[in-house]
Amino acid sequence: MSWELLLGLISIFVTICVITGAIASTVLARRAPERQRLNQLVTGGGVVLEVPALTDAPSPVAQRFSRFVPKSPKDMTLLRRRLSAAGYLGMDALIIFSVAKVALPIFCAALGFTLIGPGAQGMMVAAIAGLFGFMLPEFWVSNRTRARQKVIRNGLPDALDLFIVCLEAGSSLDQAIVKASAELELAYPALADELRMITTEIRAGKPRLEAFKNFAARTRVDDVRSLVAMLVQTDRFGTSVSQALRTHSEQARVKRRQIAEEKAAKLSVKLVIPLVFFLFPALYVVVLGPAFIKIANVFNGGTIGGLR
Repeated sequence: MSWELLLGLISIFVTICVITGAIASTVLARRAPERQRLNQLVTGGGVVLEVPALTDAPSPVAQRFSRFVPKSPKDMTLLRRRLSAAGYLGMDALIIFSVAKVALPIFCAALGFTLIGPGAQGMMVAAIAGLFGFMLPEFWVSNRTRARQKVIRNGLPDALDLFIVCLEAGSSLDQAIVKASAELELAYPALADELRMITTEIRAGKPRLEAFKNFAARTRVDDVRSLVAMLVQTDRFGTSVSQALRTHSEQARVKRRQIAEEKAAKLSVKLVIPLVFFLFPALYVVVLGPAFIKIANVFNGGTIGGLR
């Protein structure tokens, strides 16, 4: 390869890297949180709090499939509670979930029957695929619920610290909730959404304690339930809210540290399975393989599989 061709390739590579880096830097700079807040302050005169809509009407597209929604008020309430714990609060999510429970089993069963063909084996595969399609929405909602509860549980001590700072600075608890929801948007978006929902309910006329109780009912997190119980007792006995929040924040932070230590202690036990089934066999082959070959050579008259 000549020097001219090598220099040309290097120049092309450097040019592509510089152009890609410039484009990536521009895009990331526009999406940076500090740039977005500066734009809001310049254009709007302040940070605007986005609150959820109070209406619960489904979209025109989803309304066509409203016949799949459970008709019983009890079943409807249970389903809405499950979806709200996963972060799906609108009527559209309830309709989509109900349609998925009906459409996915049919689609998966038809797909399995088409791939395997007619016969007993095809029917069995279609039945298994239909059962998988029926359970898939349940698995999705359960996974989203666990992930959302983890985010809320981890972000609750930081939210309480922000409440304490705002209360000690002279703000009310409602203003502290608004400020915390704006500050936690990037780190804990699920918790920020729940705090905005509390603000929306308070602005709609619900008492603050009732809004917090709805927060605990939606999230199904034990730390949130204990927080609501503490706020109820504080409001009933007239004690200091900031001091109670500080104590609860310390307890929540200690509990989060204990959970992390528990997971670290379980890690050594969980590593046994991949070590036994994946690492140790390869290690035994590399370490003991030559010794077995030599022993086999001795007992087979000097040869084994063409090796001497």
